[in-house]
Amino acid sequence: MDFVEARAYLITQLRKEIRDERVLEAMAGVPRELFLPPESRPCAYEDRPLPIGLGQTISQPFIIAMMTSALELRGEEKVLEIGTGSGYQAAILSRLCRQVITVERLKPLADKARQLLQELGYTNVDVHLEGKVIGWPEEAPFDAILVTAGAPFIPRTLVDQLEIGGRLVIPVGSRYEQEMMRLTRKEEKETRESLGLCRFVPLIGEGAWGEESAP
Repeated sequence: MDFVEARAYLITQLRKEIRDERVLEAMAGVPRELFLPPESRPCAYEDRPLPIGLGQTISQPFIIAMMTSALELRGEEKVLEIGTGSGYQAAILSRLCRQVITVERLKPLADKARQLLQELGYTNVDVHLEGKVIGWPEEAPFDAILVTAGAPFIPRTLVDQLEIGGRLVIPVGSRYEQEMMRLTRKEEKETRESLGLCRFVPLIGEGAWGEESAP
């Protein structure tokens, strides 16, 4: 299979709805097939989520492009990603900002993503195993936070990890369907915008779904 040609076709299709050329160029430079198990690689450039093991998925490319664009990155930001998964989203973010901190609750996924990102030369990405607290307060504040799992509400702990003026993009709703939200932190209060409906695996941890809600 010609992955380069398939990737170029996918970017052409995404360009019909995504206007952020920096995001599209970043996605064009990341080999999605390498972030998938061998059996899923023939489907790497179909615009749909795919399984990566342990009940987790790699998100639909359109959703990735939309969420990443909503962060409004310009190149000098420090970005936090919640839910490393295979590392694909972190690889895209690394091409758009100064530093990526990405956290994952499942150690096998974190270890595999860390190794792959290092092998592919993404030197501005740090992968951590997430603890009980959602996020990575040790290196807060962040200019932008991207959450790749659905939460029942916007966790206050994540808002507190945002820089003033920073953006948080997160799916919020039930365990089965969510609304993509963008929160911008202000001096006095936050502003919230809806970016449309979506479906993600549950965000597990204090301030979201408890451990008993894990799939």
